[in-house]
Amino acid sequence: MAGIKVFGSAASPSTRRVLLALHEKNLDFELVNVELKDGEHKKEPFLSRNPFGKVPAFEDGDLKLFESRAITQYIAHRYEGQGTNLLPADSKNIAHYAIMAIGLEVEAHQFDPVASKLAWEQVFKNFYGLTTDQAVVAEEEAKLAKVLDVYEARLKEFKYLAGETFTLTDLHHIPVIQYLLGTPTKKLFTERPRVNEWVAEITKRPASQKILQ
Repeated sequence: MAGIKVFGSAASPSTRRVLLALHEKNLDFELVNVELKDGEHKKEPFLSRNPFGKVPAFEDGDLKLFESRAITQYIAHRYEGQGTNLLPADSKNIAHYAIMAIGLEVEAHQFDPVASKLAWEQVFKNFYGLTTDQAVVAEEEAKLAKVLDVYEARLKEFKYLAGETFTLTDLHHIPVIQYLLGTPTKKLFTERPRVNEWVAEITKRPASQKILQ
């Protein structure tokens, strides 16, 4: 049976989300580069892998998936007994799983839309020769601050967002945070003590360092 393949860009936060999960699980895989600047993700053969034209796409043998958060959940469950456990310590405890699921939803719908806009304005626009819109940055930073205030309160109670162990909830945040730490938006993380500790903890993980190489 064919091995694991990830079709995407090593610079893409969504692709990195999947690569993180694979590294945490110590799984062998092949990264097949999709050149975003050339619009490869909007053409065949990539569209046959994801009809919405967004990276990454994923194959594990005959199984074909897209949407990074669905892929990481597949990896966490399919390879639960291997590498880092990315699910709650007692993954059969429905209450604990539901708490992690809340965190996954908050990351996807509250954190990521804002954080990704900030990364686009301050990092990715530079790749395309575009100019940062400081008004957009100010507006989105105000939104992100409110999300991080919620995180600060949560992290006063628990080491990680879903409890006392590292889970997918934390992992999903890492790629965009890594980019934002290289921008003035870093201050929103560092000025909140618990958030700052959490960010330091999750970004120093070996898997987090591997995706930067």
